[in-house]
Amino acid sequence: MIFLMTMMFTIVLLGLSFHRMHLLSALLCLEGMMLTIFIGLSLWPSQLTTSPLLSPLIMLTFSACEAGLGLSLMIATARSYGSDNLKTLNLLQC
Repeated sequence: MIFLMTMMFTIVLLGLSFHRMHLLSALLCLEGMMLTIFIGLSLWPSQLTTSPLLSPLIMLTFSACEAGLGLSLMIATARSYGSDNLKTLNLLQC
């Protein structure tokens, strides 16, 4: 199970590093990473026979906040620059 979670996280991380042409694809890869961590935190108490159910709920809350913030930033950049293409953005320019 740990190997499967590690492979899922690695595949999504590789997707983030190789397919970051558009902001939406980068946000989807970040969501995949957060969901992998959420699944891992949800399955972890079942292996330890304890019940700390608060950590997956907090992780899911942070994931939803991150998704909302990311989508609002994507809409702001699409309105400002005309597209969500990350190569056209110059982030160092004031």
